[in-house]
Amino acid sequence: MGNGTSIGRVRGLGSSHQGTHHWLASRLTAVGNLILLPYLLISLLLLPSYDFASVHGWAAQPVAATALILTFINTFYHARLGVQVMLEDYVHEAPGKLLAWVFVNFVPFAGAAFGVISVIRIALGGA
Repeated sequence: MGNGTSIGRVRGLGSSHQGTHHWLASRLTAVGNLILLPYLLISLLLLPSYDFASVHGWAAQPVAATALILTFINTFYHARLGVQVMLEDYVHEAPGKLLAWVFVNFVPFAGAAFGVISVIRIALGGA
């Protein structure tokens, strides 16, 4: 049949057909976290000591650095998806909504970028 009720179609309040993609993306990032986080936790627990040199050496290894980068990207994207749902459900005023959307898009990107750049710097031999 149609795109919601007739008044909903007139007001543009019908389905945007984005719900399935958002739902699937949040589930896939959750599965990614379920794989990456235990791997990182176990590999950190297996280190002989937790001083700067041993953790730095571990993070400089290619597999650990790749897992850390994937974890930063996946975790921040998953958090962004969750905050987006809360924003869509609870923020309705135009000025507050615009500011919230700026933060919802900027903060996770900045956090992930900082983490990725830090790991790359460690992996390539920086201090």
